Amino acid sequence: MSTTKPTLVIVGAGPRGTGLIERIAANAPELYAGSGTEGLDIHLVDPHPPGAGRIWRAAQSPLLWMNSHAEDVTMFTDETVAMDGPVRPGPTLHEWAATDGSTFADRRLQGAYLRWVHEQAVAALPPDVTVHHHPHRALRVSGPREGRQQVWLEGRARPLLADLVVLALGHLDAELDQEQSELSAYARTHGLVHLPPDFTADSDLSSLAPGEPVLVRGFGLAFVDLMVLLTEGRGGRYDGDTYVPSGQEPVLYVGSRRGVPYHSKIGYDWTGERPPLPRFFGTDEVDALLARPGGFDFRRDVWPLIEKELGFAHYRRLFTVHSERTAIAWTDFEEKYAAGEAAEREALVASAVPDPADRLDLAALDRPLDGVRYATHEEFQEGLRAYVEGDLSRRHDPVHSPDLAVFLGLLSVYGQLIRLGDIGPWWHGFFSYLASGPPGPRLRQMLALSRADVVRFVGADMAVTAEDGVFRASSATVPGASVEARALVEARLPEPTVGRALDPLLRALHADGAVETPEGLLRVDRSDGRILDGAGRPHPRRFALGPYTDVRTPGAFTRPRTGGPAFRQNDATARAALAFLRDLACRAAA
Repeated sequence: MSTTKPTLVIVGAGPRGTGLIERIAANAPELYAGSGTEGLDIHLVDPHPPGAGRIWRAAQSPLLWMNSHAEDVTMFTDETVAMDGPVRPGPTLHEWAATDGSTFADRRLQGAYLRWVHEQAVAALPPDVTVHHHPHRALRVSGPREGRQQVWLEGRARPLLADLVVLALGHLDAELDQEQSELSAYARTHGLVHLPPDFTADSDLSSLAPGEPVLVRGFGLAFVDLMVLLTEGRGGRYDGDTYVPSGQEPVLYVGSRRGVPYHSKIGYDWTGERPPLPRFFGTDEVDALLARPGGFDFRRDVWPLIEKELGFAHYRRLFTVHSERTAIAWTDFEEKYAAGEAAEREALVASAVPDPADRLDLAALDRPLDGVRYATHEEFQEGLRAYVEGDLSRRHDPVHSPDLAVFLGLLSVYGQLIRLGDIGPWWHGFFSYLASGPPGPRLRQMLALSRADVVRFVGADMAVTAEDGVFRASSATVPGASVEARALVEARLPEPTVGRALDPLLRALHADGAVETPEGLLRVDRSDGRILDGAGRPHPRRFALGPYTDVRTPGAFTRPRTGGPAFRQNDATARAALAFLRDLACRAAA
């Protein structure tokens, strides 16, 4: 028998790499241990510590929180995950940390949890499986399709040899697109400040001067981080609902496509029976979409199914728990809802749900400022504060529990959509806006900052121009109004595209012929994550998992008992890798 162990290289040691090792440990007793192999070497390549990785590293501000309750974060599978491997239960973040489940933990605590999960996963591996960590960047992967791969590392003359390579890279930096390049060039020419899309904890904010106006484009979680670092992070504090400035804060003028912040996290627990999902958008519907000879269009073919699914979740909860706010029996409504087309369902809802506030209007949720106009900038400040206060009130009142049913529906839909591959960027933004917004306390802080004139709202479809030696922002929400500043911050993560990735490994793969989707994502086999070539052939020795692939998921960890699409993918990749390495070792032994 050969004395050379099979070798697996995992590039990326954050939550995805850790989750993959956990699944390897869970599946190894069935697929690898005792098969006559000589063990296995696993090489983890990441300049950051295993488990936490870059995003959840200890070296960041303790002011930065997760945007999920501690009880809603787990790295462990349960019986709701549809996978072939065994369930290996484990503690949620709040159970592990012995903290209140309703708290929003800081990211450093989550990093400690992830480091612990990594240690547990490694300890659960069979005795003849060894893990080696290489604190380097991976530069490229070379090697023939049918032979061993070479993984070249920064600062090392010789590559790691690998029988299989899995890329679990997470969020990556990217080259600037044309607009960002032009804005940065203008800033350099005129002595302005332009901070392009970035992970906020990595941004150098020292150039944003106290008291000076700063334009901020982006109203999601990156903005919340920016807001925290430039206020509390500069010595400000909250006295109840009042912000007490330190005098070191800039004035943030924030806007976005929607012009409103992401919806608050829901602040109450689910009670009673969960909606039976999927109902109208499940495996059969996805199979039918994939079988279409001419392909499918998201807006024409997929979105109507999603709308019907989310409506079902909403109205089932409304009719069965809040029936006093409905006009007919649920059984009658459900029968007509299931059979009706969009216009018929709209008429049904109008007759059966008297209060418009109880009806699900996804278009209005997505674009709440469409057609809304304010006469002055100050009137808009008051109007948007009222909007945020209304959102906080609704999202923390179980009287509106159909909202939580829609959240569960969104998770179910996402679990189906990953089978369709790259469906364009709109869905991911809509999901994050509706289901993955900031903690309620952060929006209350935003309101306090608005009243203190530290945060000012610009409006929807915020337009930014670079002219007359300054940046200028305006919005149709307040016709005729504009604001000038010498600083512009793009408060969002870089787009996860292969062609513009600054990561040298992905760039090398792209140059070597790795296939992109129209949106720039890496094409992979939906069944196990193998990287596809131009002919649609899966590479036998290269896999990829994460947000830069066309089977990206909401996150590398998830809410317990919601199916965990990332866990499902990790399991499929782990099983495919173990089966390949086992067969390879057996052939070598023979």
